[in-house]
Amino acid sequence: MTSTPLRRTEPAHAGPALHHEIPSAPGSAEHPTAARRGLFHRHDHGWASPYSHNLWWSDAIVVSLAVIVAYFLRFGIEPQGIAIMHRNVPLVLVTVTLGAIWVGCLRLTNSYDPRVFGAGTDEYSRVARASFWLFGGLAIVEVLFRPEIARGFEAIALPLGSVGLLVTRWFWRRRLSARRSRGEALERLLIVGSVDSSSALAERLSATPAFGYTVVGLCARPERALGHAESDPTNKLGVPIVGDWDSVSNAVKTSGATTVAVTAANMLGPTMMQALCWELDELDVRLFVAPGLVDVSGPRVLMRPMAGLPLLHISRPQYKNSVRLWKAISDRLGAAVLLLALSPVLLAVAVAIKLDSRGPVFYRATRIGYQNEPFRMWKFRSMVVDADARRAALAGSDDGNGVLFKVRDDPRVTRVGKWIRRYSLDEFPQLFNVLSGDMSIVGPRPPLTEEVEKYDGRVSRRMLVKPGMTGLWQVSGRSDLTWEESVRLDLYYVENWSLMQDLAILWRTARAVLSSDGAY
Repeated sequence: MTSTPLRRTEPAHAGPALHHEIPSAPGSAEHPTAARRGLFHRHDHGWASPYSHNLWWSDAIVVSLAVIVAYFLRFGIEPQGIAIMHRNVPLVLVTVTLGAIWVGCLRLTNSYDPRVFGAGTDEYSRVARASFWLFGGLAIVEVLFRPEIARGFEAIALPLGSVGLLVTRWFWRRRLSARRSRGEALERLLIVGSVDSSSALAERLSATPAFGYTVVGLCARPERALGHAESDPTNKLGVPIVGDWDSVSNAVKTSGATTVAVTAANMLGPTMMQALCWELDELDVRLFVAPGLVDVSGPRVLMRPMAGLPLLHISRPQYKNSVRLWKAISDRLGAAVLLLALSPVLLAVAVAIKLDSRGPVFYRATRIGYQNEPFRMWKFRSMVVDADARRAALAGSDDGNGVLFKVRDDPRVTRVGKWIRRYSLDEFPQLFNVLSGDMSIVGPRPPLTEEVEKYDGRVSRRMLVKPGMTGLWQVSGRSDLTWEESVRLDLYYVENWSLMQDLAILWRTARAVLSSDGAY
């Protein structure tokens, strides 16, 4: 199909009055620049600006408190000041200066960008990066100029502030997610593409309200290219078709959209995409383009313009080479620390199992690990000794997802077993597997031999990393997930591993274990 430029839209007063106009300002009807352009229909992303201001004030307060607390912990309550280059600098000046630099670093990493609010780990990564920049900058200043800043003061202020920033960002994100679950602070999304190309995007956004989008309509292919199913407003996306590719601007006004997503950029062509960018820019409507990639996150995607075309370069997954070594070292250190810290709990569970039913304390089962190598996985025994022999009799009671065998009220589970399963205490002995190098703390679920035999080439990519004690599927529903959902989450983890994602999964694991969601 030949691409044609989008039609010029009419002035805002000629269309439905769905949005507020900004009088006597650039982009308003009274402004001469807008009159020349003929486009002055502005959109109000009203939730984003107040939210960004709240984050700014919150960050400023956190870093100031971190500096003040570090000062009193390092120097005591006597008002002194900090010696910098043989001068006694007042605490107030140090607080203001360091706080301003810190918040400046947060701005430089674009941690106040509304596109990272609400979901994903990118916001946390940017906050952590800003703190590392500050650490590095101070270290360079000390080496070059030797200002004699008290290192004990820095050693308290910087980690304390970094943790405080991450905690407050989590707090604000929780509030934003609660608002979005009530239908507030949402971007109204108009999708441009065919029903088939748009279905995956619409389904993912509908299933994850935290991303902050509600789909309000679809601009489908022009009528001459539409089949009856696509032209039907009650299509399988569940949203009305409000226009075609030649009337996106009018459809934006009709639907009240604040964001447009294009899922068929290759079909629209470069000329039409350029015209669409210009018109949406005039309307103050955000635009994003779905490149057709599934479950590939930002760190692996680099946009590089070549010959006037923006091309997406997809890097190789990060689980290779030095990254694998770093993860192995952190896994072993983490497992050793956790075993020491949890040893009283492990001992108490072992005694309870022994007193509750006859049989060994531990259950060891064969699982398939990295590169399809089998290993023996440790668990606390939560079932009767002959549980495997009784499985055939329960075949008709399977509550699993087609591949995994699960019974919600399994009669083979002991009294203590029900309790330790509810809070995932039966998984703690897997720390020994982490120490031995067979498993990671975070990774895909360790599969059974019969499961691996059913894998196709796509699912087999799960075996490119070590299985984990916890992972994305465990913190996203656990046993309540379908097989397809659990596979997709595991593959997403394999393809997009990062340290920040591991930390986020560990945090969500603690919440999932305490709530016991999906555990049986």
